[in-house]
Amino acid sequence: MARVAPFRNLAIRASDGPAFLAGLVIAVPVAATLVAGLVFGGGDAWDHIRTTLLTGYLLGTIGTLALTGLFILAFAVPAAWLVTMYRFPGRAVFEWLLILPLAAPGYVLAYAYGDLMGVGGPIQAALRTATGWRARDYWFPDIHSLPGLAFVLALTLYPYVYLTARAAFISQSVCSLEAARSLGASAARSFWRVALPAARPAIAAGLSLSLMEAAADYGAAEYLGVPTLTYGIVRAWTSFGEPATAARLALVLLSLVLSLVLFERWSRGRRGSEQNSRRWRAVARAPLTPLAAAGATALCIAIFLISFGLPVGRLIWRSVETSETLAPIGPALMNTLILAGAGAALAFVLALVIALSQRASGLLPRFARLTASSGYAIPGAVLAMGALVVLGLLPFTLTGASALIALAWVYASRFTAAGAEPMVAALARAPASLSQAAGSLGASPLRRAREVDLPIALSGATAGALILFVESLKELPATLMLRPFNWDTLAVRANAYATDERLAAAALPALLITLAGLVPVIFLSWRLSRARPGAPE
Repeated sequence: MARVAPFRNLAIRASDGPAFLAGLVIAVPVAATLVAGLVFGGGDAWDHIRTTLLTGYLLGTIGTLALTGLFILAFAVPAAWLVTMYRFPGRAVFEWLLILPLAAPGYVLAYAYGDLMGVGGPIQAALRTATGWRARDYWFPDIHSLPGLAFVLALTLYPYVYLTARAAFISQSVCSLEAARSLGASAARSFWRVALPAARPAIAAGLSLSLMEAAADYGAAEYLGVPTLTYGIVRAWTSFGEPATAARLALVLLSLVLSLVLFERWSRGRRGSEQNSRRWRAVARAPLTPLAAAGATALCIAIFLISFGLPVGRLIWRSVETSETLAPIGPALMNTLILAGAGAALAFVLALVIALSQRASGLLPRFARLTASSGYAIPGAVLAMGALVVLGLLPFTLTGASALIALAWVYASRFTAAGAEPMVAALARAPASLSQAAGSLGASPLRRAREVDLPIALSGATAGALILFVESLKELPATLMLRPFNWDTLAVRANAYATDERLAAAALPALLITLAGLVPVIFLSWRLSRARPGAPE
């Protein structure tokens, strides 16, 4: 009997049916992409892309990810270490200000920096005015390049690593750092030899998540002219009408994303330095010398300005000075709210089903949660490709309402995990004895789920619902591939204006997307500040 016990949690129960259906809804687009890419992805179009373009797509994607990762680590880890370990002017403000770049998608920052750093932009114009040079008399960094794309993506994605690194630095015991200091280690040596190894798994997890988002980017890569796999997928479908070729490219991108997922799992398995002291104490922030404090403040100001202040300020300036009216934006804004609301609603229902099923540790609830997590790691262009394959088998044309339903499906497939995890965390904090007590009083599983688990899960639903709505609002490649004709969202309209070099017109929809993203980011920052362990200063 002891040998059978480990398999009891793998039992399949009829009550797990809703969780299985939720997982199936999320998994179908990925499965369809795999089948289409493996079975139908060959042909002349694929041979042409494989021989002439695939190497460029691969090198563009891998180069972008490598350079983006280096930029992210350079921005995030020093900032997280400073705001966690030291006291300096403005530290409490920078603690949450440095999270704000999460509100702006990469393509929004690309538009802003394309306007700021272009030949006719304010930076080069000021340089020419100050020196009397002409445009050909000097060298200036080209934002329309692979390093420029990596820089822009790092600015919007570094908060993932900043948050995980800060959490790791906060949660480690100060005793290990004091032991290093007592052995004569300097502050820098204590960081490199003690704190950083202990935080390495958390930093690697945040880095892998940010790189998965970078691999999914389309808008910034297209605007800055860098060929990537996601750019190739969208182009194969929208420009050449080759869904089978796009599916084969999606397989290549899927393999790259899977390697990032495996890297994250491997890094999580590495424990880093062990905290052996039983006398754990929260980290007490140390004062800095006046010069070092000024340097820490200047570094945080610089990171915030280049990642959020400058680009968003430029968007505001362009929106105010442009002659474009709000009239063209009205329909796009309404379409965005409808589409993001539908996608968020479907994802919220799936997330709730998956979260409630986690009370039972059976095979199907595990399958549902795994597929939700996998869907979040897969680019929207890949999921859109899978949805196109499935809907192509149905006896109707993808237009109007059916296209909107397909988009809501893709949004739900990609973002359900973002809504499920806060609810799962809320259920995990509640004692399982509540549900057990209800069962001992004769309540059916359905009644226990409705009257006990559901209210607990909904306590963590606010953050999940906000994240679902804003993520759906920002999604660009899937919307471009599946939207009905003339159904423009804010993201599509901003992309169209920027592609036509009408950056003044692109500023307003890009700014509205960023302002909408600020709501969940500020809410997240508030929650993190309340959840910080240790006594307040």
